[in-house]
Amino acid sequence: MIDRRAFLALAALVPFAGMRRLALAAASSNTRKLLVLVELRGGNDGLNTVVPFGDPLYARLRPRLAIARERLLDLDTHVGLHPSLAPLGEVWFAGELAVVQGVGYPDPNLSHFRSIEIWNTASSAAEYLDAGWLGRAFARFPSPERYAADGVVVGPGGMGPLAGGGRSIALNEPQQFVRNARFARDAAEPRNAALARILQVERDVLVAAGRLDRGAAVATEFPAHPFGRASQVAARLAANDAGIAVVRLSLDGFDTHANQPAVHANLLRQLSEGLCALRAALIDMGRWQSTVVATYSEFGRRPRENQSAGTDHGTANTHVVLGGAVRGGLYGSHPALDRLDANGNIAYSVDFRAYYATFLERWWGMDSRAVLGGEFTPLGFLPTFA
Repeated sequence: MIDRRAFLALAALVPFAGMRRLALAAASSNTRKLLVLVELRGGNDGLNTVVPFGDPLYARLRPRLAIARERLLDLDTHVGLHPSLAPLGEVWFAGELAVVQGVGYPDPNLSHFRSIEIWNTASSAAEYLDAGWLGRAFARFPSPERYAADGVVVGPGGMGPLAGGGRSIALNEPQQFVRNARFARDAAEPRNAALARILQVERDVLVAAGRLDRGAAVATEFPAHPFGRASQVAARLAANDAGIAVVRLSLDGFDTHANQPAVHANLLRQLSEGLCALRAALIDMGRWQSTVVATYSEFGRRPRENQSAGTDHGTANTHVVLGGAVRGGLYGSHPALDRLDANGNIAYSVDFRAYYATFLERWWGMDSRAVLGGEFTPLGFLPTFA
């Protein structure tokens, strides 16, 4: 019999979401196309990420936090990238970077916990769903059996959008994952049915772990900071022949209520360095055309700065999408700083579920209505699925 400590270690070893996939529909072979999601945890300040320098209200609302135009990388005559994102300029000028402005949803929630739950499950503000939007997608449209996993979560933060369906694995580093997964291989078969079920799951995990570990070397040099290391893991997973549809990364620290300028600049520097290294690795291995990288966050920040040189919880936000197949450019609407809501926040112009529908329909050829529970028109930053 396995003891309690071993039981708990095994149960927490690797969250595997829905080992028995629902064979309700055949998955497209194009789920070989990889989606890398990057969660900017804490609520990124979109206004100081893609800066609306062309609107004089921006500097008035942020007398201390506004970034001067001469420090920005201009995207057009109205907005520019934060200086820390300057390395992404190469991606922009290559036409491989899309900037999606005004992403949000009706009746926005300003709680970290509730709003990220809404983003993870693609629910409405008044709706509570158990499964993540990608968990539902892979339960309804499974990836081929030969795949090691539908999705891999790198780092902390739970399964997020991959929760509740499909085959998804959480890990920090592939080799460590393999070593840890061997924990229960030699455990005696328990008589308890629940424990037997856990051990069967563990064996499935072990098989996936071994497949994830094959041929994953990447020659590209990555930054030494945590997001750089996570991006390197993403590259190694992309290099794997076993097949993975989604990798979820995260970068924490964006809840910038105080002393925002230096903190935000450092976070965006880590983001741009990690993404640029990931792009270089994907180009080297021939996977850049078949990979899309996209950011998301629970909410943006309020346009008006607070008294602590920071910003408070806001609503609509700006996100970036990059990849060899991405149609670069600006999408959505510039933030309307002259038409803030009663709480002083920006109105959304792009429903976040339309953002998700773009990946589901145009990247994988899935029926987004079956996953999102409604009609959301995909955006144009990806070509029509063929």
